[in-house]
Amino acid sequence: MADHYDDYTREELLRELRLRDRRPRFGLVWERKEIDHEKAINDDFVALAFDPAQSCGCAPYRNLIIEGDNFDALRYLRMTHPGKIKCIYIDPPYNTGNRDFIYNDRFVDKEDSYRHSKWLEFMYRRLQLARDLLAEDGVIFVSIDDNEFAGLKLLCDSVFSADCFVGTFVWRRRTSSAMKSDLFSSDHEYVLAYALPAFAFLGVGKSYTGYSNPDSDPRGDWTSGDLTVGMTSEQRPNQFFDLVNPATSKVYSPNPSRVWSFIPETMNKLIAENRVIFPENTRLQPKLKRFKNELKRDTNPVSTWLADVGLNAEGSREIQEILGGQVFQYPKPRSLIEHLIKVSVPNDAMILDFFAGSGTTAHAVQKLNAEDGGNRRFILVSSTEASDEQPDKNLCRDVCAERVRRVIDGYRNKKGESVPGLGGGFAYLRSRRHATETLFNNIQHEAIWTALCLIHSQSLSPYQADAPMQQLVLDNSTVLYLPKTAPDVLASLNNLPDTTLLVYSWQPGLLRQHLEAANISFLPIPQFLVDRFGNGGAR
Repeated sequence: MADHYDDYTREELLRELRLRDRRPRFGLVWERKEIDHEKAINDDFVALAFDPAQSCGCAPYRNLIIEGDNFDALRYLRMTHPGKIKCIYIDPPYNTGNRDFIYNDRFVDKEDSYRHSKWLEFMYRRLQLARDLLAEDGVIFVSIDDNEFAGLKLLCDSVFSADCFVGTFVWRRRTSSAMKSDLFSSDHEYVLAYALPAFAFLGVGKSYTGYSNPDSDPRGDWTSGDLTVGMTSEQRPNQFFDLVNPATSKVYSPNPSRVWSFIPETMNKLIAENRVIFPENTRLQPKLKRFKNELKRDTNPVSTWLADVGLNAEGSREIQEILGGQVFQYPKPRSLIEHLIKVSVPNDAMILDFFAGSGTTAHAVQKLNAEDGGNRRFILVSSTEASDEQPDKNLCRDVCAERVRRVIDGYRNKKGESVPGLGGGFAYLRSRRHATETLFNNIQHEAIWTALCLIHSQSLSPYQADAPMQQLVLDNSTVLYLPKTAPDVLASLNNLPDTTLLVYSWQPGLLRQHLEAANISFLPIPQFLVDRFGNGGAR
């Protein structure tokens, strides 16, 4: 690969060396100049084409499945959904060197000297776009294993800032002893979590194992807890005293290295309230009654998951039940993604997965909605994964979307049993690139209306070709798109409701000559979309 220095003068080379010597050494560095840029990196405008035949359910579509390069899809979503995504979960290629990662239409193998740099560049471009999509209280979860964990952590520190690092979850992915090397068997993976400042975990349900009510206490189930703390009598002298059982006059003294948890006045109050348990075995210490109904219902998640979520085998079994056969390798268990969503975002959140694979994230969203009556939405992005060897392969259409369709509508499992659908629907869209200078001639009315719907409502109402104008009624405004400006169209504008009108047109100047009102704004098409696409949308 070219080193870019062949045409430098001596002075330019010296200047470059001095600049390099002054740069700080700490942090993540990879060979960005030495590797070829991705073919996906371009200045083209991206549009989405709606495919009604591959879509599921009825309009307006609240969920989206986008077929195409996820870099293109993320640029598009930055135009339509900036700051709108509450939760992002991704399971990117792990860069194992075993034909799992494609860069510029070729698999990156273990012998590629720029293997790690290509992966970092690939991820850097996408994470930068993902950052712009997160809401102010949004969170992103990234699955990874040991191959790229160290680099990914530093990369995310750079993209999201180290201050946004929430933590690293470790989960057990299998129980079998498959040897990674001659030294040990790796049975775990990681989920890195980064969140914007307003984020907070919703909490996980607390386990109440061990709570019961053997004495029929009217305050409900309870468990016994320690009545001492690890401090010496010199540190807390007012908590070092003899405790007397009022029923038996038995005296209990704390260990010299520990003291009672409460001062005498508080302890006497607890005894009067029947909250101190004096044991029948006088060699044991008294205990404190801790009531279930006085505890916090939820607690923050812990970082190590050994039994909280299922194994990878769960994901493989589930997709085989739905689609039959081994159509996708190593799908994540649905329970993993359900757990992440449940503890992190409310039940009306929008969830994005731009490495959607087999569609597990959408399945998790629909399952949670069915369980708690939630109103969560999903956006999935998946490529076809077509290659010279498999030119007709379409992972997005035949695996991802098909799985989600069956989950929504219902299906028959491998035993021939009927599994009821979870309900819902999605719009199936394909990304298309257009050179900006040809956009005025090439972009279709359908694609313009799709973009306007997603910008203003994050839902899609398909384009009506036989209608003189497209109309989207919102709570406090109405969005109109006028493909053509004709006398009958102008006349119909006078009959619209007296509300805020956003009128998108190819001839906004002509419209202003016929209509003037404080409640009407005229915006140029496609220039409005070009400007919004170029600056990453407006929050």
